[in-house]
Amino acid sequence: MAVLMREAIGGSLRRVRTARRRTLRDVARRARVSLGYLSEVERGRKEPSSELLAAICEALEIALHDLLAEAAEAIAAETVAAEAARLRRPIGLRHMDLRLATADDDGPFTPVSPVAPVAPVAPRPAVPQPAAPRPVALASVRAA
Repeated sequence: MAVLMREAIGGSLRRVRTARRRTLRDVARRARVSLGYLSEVERGRKEPSSELLAAICEALEIALHDLLAEAAEAIAAETVAAEAARLRRPIGLRHMDLRLATADDDGPFTPVSPVAPVAPVAPRPAVPQPAAPRPVALASVRAA
């Protein structure tokens, strides 16, 4: 699933705040926003207005464009990671995955129940061919 902009902004705000060793209470007081609302913004539950985001950035002493650039990088990294995970998913067996089985190899596809051996099939009896006509002597035909 794609990362939402509010989640990326909230994550960036929390990273900046914790890197500067500031508490939620301190930043909320300086930005003139409730502590609960700031917490919801950081968790990506609420989407702050541009005015509120500017006030939080000012309280954290960070430029708004730097915060948005960090959020955009987080979204791009998540998108690349999701695409790489999608491409790593196997679609089917590749020829390089196939190998010849050995006598003592159970292999990855061991049958659940034992398979009964198949009896050899007896060859079919030959179908009798009609006998070739015997040559008839002309002398015997005239005598009759």
